[in-house]
Amino acid sequence: MSNQSYVSPFCTRYASKEMQYLFSADKKFTTWRRLWVALARAEMQLGLPVTQAQVDQLEANIENIDYDKAAAYEKKFRHDVMAHVHTYGDACPDAAGIIHLGATSCYVGDNTDIIIMRDALNVVKRKLVKVIAQLAQFADKYKALPCLAYTHLQPAQLTTIGKRATLWCNELLMDLEDLDFRIASLKLLGSKGTTGTQASFMELFEGDTDKIKEMERRIAAEMGFDAVVPVSGQTYSRKVDYQVCSVLAGIAQSAMKFSNDIRLMQNFKEMEEPFEKNQIGSSAMAYKRNPMRDERITSLARYVMCDVLNPAFTAGTQWFERTLDDSANKRISVAEAFLGVDAILNIMLNVTDPENGFVVYEKIIRKRVMAELPFMATENIMMDAVKKGGNRQDLHEKIRQYSMQAGARVKQEGLDNNLCELILADPMFMISKEEMDAIMAPENFIGRCPQQVEEFIANCVKPVLDANGVSDDKAEINV
Repeated sequence: MSNQSYVSPFCTRYASKEMQYLFSADKKFTTWRRLWVALARAEMQLGLPVTQAQVDQLEANIENIDYDKAAAYEKKFRHDVMAHVHTYGDACPDAAGIIHLGATSCYVGDNTDIIIMRDALNVVKRKLVKVIAQLAQFADKYKALPCLAYTHLQPAQLTTIGKRATLWCNELLMDLEDLDFRIASLKLLGSKGTTGTQASFMELFEGDTDKIKEMERRIAAEMGFDAVVPVSGQTYSRKVDYQVCSVLAGIAQSAMKFSNDIRLMQNFKEMEEPFEKNQIGSSAMAYKRNPMRDERITSLARYVMCDVLNPAFTAGTQWFERTLDDSANKRISVAEAFLGVDAILNIMLNVTDPENGFVVYEKIIRKRVMAELPFMATENIMMDAVKKGGNRQDLHEKIRQYSMQAGARVKQEGLDNNLCELILADPMFMISKEEMDAIMAPENFIGRCPQQVEEFIANCVKPVLDANGVSDDKAEINV
C-alpha cells in the first residue's frame, strides 16, 4: 500500500475485512465469471451451440484472473466488461467464442451488484441481530435500576437504565424488519439484453420465449435467487440501490440515537463506554475519558445518512432505458454505505459486549435521581396529605412556593435540594420522616419499567433471536 496515494479510511480504520472483501475486485470479477458460467450452462442445456467442455473450462478458470492483462485490455478498449471478456477468453481459449453470448454489460455488472448487496445485507443482518441480543441482555440486567428520564433534555420523571436500552433495541428491531423485507425482495436483473427487450436472445433461440424464460430461471437458481425482475431497461431499476441504502441509513439513524444517548450519559458520569488500560483520552488533558467510540458511531452514521441521497438522485435521473451517469456514483456510494454501517455495527458490538462493554455507575445514577426526586414526588406527598384531611389547593400552593425556594437554592447557591426538609417542617403536610423516606424510594416512581423490559424481551426480541440465531461475532476495534 503506497503512502503517497489516497487510501479510504474505511479500509484502514473502520470496516471489517469481511465487508471489504464483498466489495473487492476478487469478489466482483469472480462473480462476473460465475454469471458467465451460469449463462453458458443454461444456453447449453437449452440447445445453443455451447459444449460441456467449454462450460467446464470456464468453470475451472473462475479464480484464474490476470488483473494486469485486464487492465491493459481496458486501457485499449475503454470498456471494463469487454476487457474481462478478453482476459477470460485468453484463460479459456476453447470457450472464448461463447463467453457473454447474447448478453450486454449489465448482465454481469448489474447481476453482480445485486448478488454483492444480498451478501452484504446478510453480513449486516448477522451483526445487527448480535447487537440486538447484547442490548437485550443489558436491558434485562438493569431493568429495575431507576434513572432520570428526560423530555426536552430536562428531568421529567424516572425510568430505568434497562427500559431506556429497550428504546435503542426496539429501533434496531424495526431496522431488522426492513432489512429482512429488502433481502427477501431482491431479484436478479436476469438476461434482459441491451434495452431490456431480450431481442438478442429471441435471435439466438429463434423466437422461443419459453426457452428464454427458462434460461433466466436457471441462471437465477444457480446464483441463489428465486426470481428475476419482471421488466427492465438495460439495468435493474436504480430505485433498488436507494431502497437498500435507505435500510442502511435507517440503521445509521438508530445507531446515532443510541450513541448520542450514551455520550450524554457519559457526560452525566452515569455510564461509560469501554476504556482500555493504555487508552489516551486527550493529548493535553491526561485525565480525560472521552466517549470516542460512540462519537465515531455518530460521525459514521451522519455519513451514511447523507450518502443515501446519492442513489436517490441517481434513480431519479436515469433517462429512458439507462444512462451511464449512475456508474461512477454507485461504485462509491453503495459500497461506502455498507462499509459505513459495517463499521458502526462493529463498534456497537464492542461497546455493548456484556463481558467488557458498558460501565454503569449506579451510585452516581442514584445521586442524580435523588437530587431531582423531591420535585417529582410532590404529587404523591400532596395526595397523602389530602387523604389525611388536607386541602388540595392550599397544599398545591405551598408546594409551588417551596419548589421555587428549593430550585433557587440549587441553581443560585449551588446547594442541595432541600424541598423535602421544607415540607417536613410544615405541619400542613402531616408527614413524618419515615413516611417521607418511604415515598422517596426511587423504585416507587418507575411504573412498569421492569415488566415492560421483560415483556419486550420475551415478545419481541426472543422470537427474533430464536428465528435467526446469535452469531459469535467479536468486533475488534482498530483505533
